[in-house]
Amino acid sequence: MTYVENGEEFTRDTNYIETRITADGRDGYPVEPGRYRLIAARACPWAHRSIIVRRLLGLEGAISLGIPGPTHDPRSWNFEEEPGGVDAVLKIPRLQDAYFARFPDYPRGITVPAFVEIETGRVVTNNYPQMTLDMSTEWTQYHREGAPALYPEALRGEIDEVAERVFREVNNGVYRCGFAGSQTAYDEAYDRLFTAMDWLVERLANQRYLVGDTITEADVRLFTTLVRFDAVYHGHFKCNRTKLTEIPVLWNYARDLFQTPGFGDTVDFDHIKRHYYEVHTDINPTGIVPRGPDLHGWLEPHGRELLGGRPFGDGTPPPPPKAYERVPAGHWVPA
Repeated sequence: MTYVENGEEFTRDTNYIETRITADGRDGYPVEPGRYRLIAARACPWAHRSIIVRRLLGLEGAISLGIPGPTHDPRSWNFEEEPGGVDAVLKIPRLQDAYFARFPDYPRGITVPAFVEIETGRVVTNNYPQMTLDMSTEWTQYHREGAPALYPEALRGEIDEVAERVFREVNNGVYRCGFAGSQTAYDEAYDRLFTAMDWLVERLANQRYLVGDTITEADVRLFTTLVRFDAVYHGHFKCNRTKLTEIPVLWNYARDLFQTPGFGDTVDFDHIKRHYYEVHTDINPTGIVPRGPDLHGWLEPHGRELLGGRPFGDGTPPPPPKAYERVPAGHWVPA
């Protein structure tokens, strides 16, 4: 499978299945507990967002979670590491099966995250930016008591503006570096990425979170890139001006979130590294997965509490994850 087009700049396909799950069911898919399954690979930063938001809002009882393995082939994400090689609820070996159940000639990539209707086995949507916003705004009836306001109405304009720049220059910026097909494309992507990283340092130097004084959707979207930065983007994607650990403001910010319930406890470093280094064979043809970096620093003091802020606003932290959704200890920060 090829990710780099020689001589070309990387351009992400952002055409997704636009169907939405809403409280009024206007697209034919109403909010209903137990009706949908979230398929979200822990390796993927776009899917990782949905895992965090589901957990922060306490939607585990309303939306079940299926976790594919860390790698995929040209056909699809799969469930090879699950008992019997199939998803426990959908009973399919590949996510592709859910896409084809609704769109037999689906022409695009089989991406995560995706909501799948359990009874029909059909994919509903893979529109990951909208999925997390809808979990915040359409599933409110099923939020846990004390769920935080991740997309408060009064701040939506600013959250959208910040999140758009984070997506364009950082979330997607690391991919524009890693999948650049020419020196010129890489150089331009590199400069754009670190210009944005410098902007983030300036923004976060004196405020704890990206927008307002509580955790919002914008922080979730940035975190999933930062937590992968030293493990894969710095080396594998050549985003190597500086490591995250060498940028004090962003390193402390990322550790602050990592140590917040719902963030770090959803991180699977084993899946992250295996995915990037094993799947991107045109970048890493040997398939060798590096043993580093050292992860102990993720649990060291960060000092960001001195900036004030209220992580969950008027809400409360989520309870610990259910046993069957815990990241294996060996995939996490060493004790």
